[in-house]
Amino acid sequence: MKLIIQIPCLNEEATLPATFADLPKQIDGVDVIEYLIIDDGSTDRTVEVAKQIGIHHIVSFPQNRGLARAFEAGVHRCLKEGADIIVNTDGDNQYFGADIEKLIQPILCNEADVVVGDRQTSKIAHFSAGKRLLQWLGTFITNKLANTKIDDAVSGFRAFSREAACNLNILTNFSYTTESLIQLGHKRFAIASVPIRTNDKLRVSRLFKSIPHFLVNQVSTIIRVYSHYRALKIFTLLGALLTIPGLLGIARFFYYYFTASGSGKIQSLLISVMLILIGVVIILVGILADMISNNRKLIEKILANSQRNENSV
Repeated sequence: MKLIIQIPCLNEEATLPATFADLPKQIDGVDVIEYLIIDDGSTDRTVEVAKQIGIHHIVSFPQNRGLARAFEAGVHRCLKEGADIIVNTDGDNQYFGADIEKLIQPILCNEADVVVGDRQTSKIAHFSAGKRLLQWLGTFITNKLANTKIDDAVSGFRAFSREAACNLNILTNFSYTTESLIQLGHKRFAIASVPIRTNDKLRVSRLFKSIPHFLVNQVSTIIRVYSHYRALKIFTLLGALLTIPGLLGIARFFYYYFTASGSGKIQSLLISVMLILIGVVIILVGILADMISNNRKLIEKILANSQRNENSV
């Protein structure tokens, strides 16, 4: 059983040694533990420090590509290196490394394919009330859309079985956290949550510039990812929101036409017909989007098989 712990890094020369020192060097049930960093275009000595402290694998980007792309590149490299379990943590030493043993237990016991670390944000002093509310709201929405029951959807401290990692296809550029859960949830992978500890805050988050920036990116990510898997449902609902009022408008026209000596409401009839036509077009677009979604699922299966074959070579 091989575990690879990956660490996306952007200018983490100051915090990477503490992060690495905090990681477990042996775990019962795991034969080999290796470490990998994804250098996301760092301009400091992150790579040199990683080599000095004994990081086994290094993936480097010539310029910053964002957390989602760094996470994706790390997963692909871990699979190529033969990882049976992949753990993702942060380079700023936010997460308590010793809890990795707890994090991977459900996978070792074959009880889960993905395990997300619950930071228990209500106990974190530097989390404001607004940030706690956003974390709860984001988790609530993600659970509803992914049909999961986790406690911290935006936690980056998580573990993946090899099979779950093979089926990951990150498309967004902002963050992989909610996308991966919605994606794997719809693919019927078992997703669990375990409480974990956090370390003292060493620096401010670099993932988002402000709360509005975070909200816009998270909401757009959730809508985009969910629409990949429930396109017909979404477009049918939107179409119905227009078609139903249109039908009611036509019913109103005929009511007045037959009860007011042939005097109908021609303006409302035109508007109703227009609403119905737009609604029908939206539903037809939903059918087309559903067909495209099915093609995407087939492509994802091919990619997953390709990942498995590459790992077995």
